Amino acid sequence: MITQLFKKKKELHLERSYAAPLDAVWRAWTEAERLREWWGPPKTTVPECEIDLRIGGRIHVVTEATEEMGKYAGTRWPMEGTFTHIEEPQRLTYDARSWTEGEEDTTTIVHTNDVTLTTDGDRTLVRLDVTITDIGPKAKMAAFGMRWGYKAQLDALEEVLEG
Repeated sequence: MITQLFKKKKELHLERSYAAPLDAVWRAWTEAERLREWWGPPKTTVPECEIDLRIGGRIHVVTEATEEMGKYAGTRWPMEGTFTHIEEPQRLTYDARSWTEGEEDTTTIVHTNDVTLTTDGDRTLVRLDVTITDIGPKAKMAAFGMRWGYKAQLDALEEVLEG
């Protein structure tokens, strides 16, 4: 008898409209210097960020908790991914895994991020679709908080685009 285990996928769908041209929003997602300005939740920094924007290219972002995060200060959360689809300047897809540094075996979250940019007059609409396909045994709270984290990032992107 063959038994199949089915994992339930978790999907997140977020949309945000920005008073910025399409090209500026595209660069914010695809240039390491710009991405590190807004990536991650509040009270974090991005000490490492690499983007090799090509199919099969790497995206590597490390978010680190600042002193403002209290007991989490210094905690690092790497994300490592590979670009699977690029339609400049309107669509970007990458398969990734995120984890807590030093606890990769138990905290890894495997996800696919699909970013679609469209114009609406003088505004750019960002649609972010995230599909989580695997969650490590100690990553359930982190996976649950991903919606909040992505919303915070999209808020920070708005501040960067306005500045």
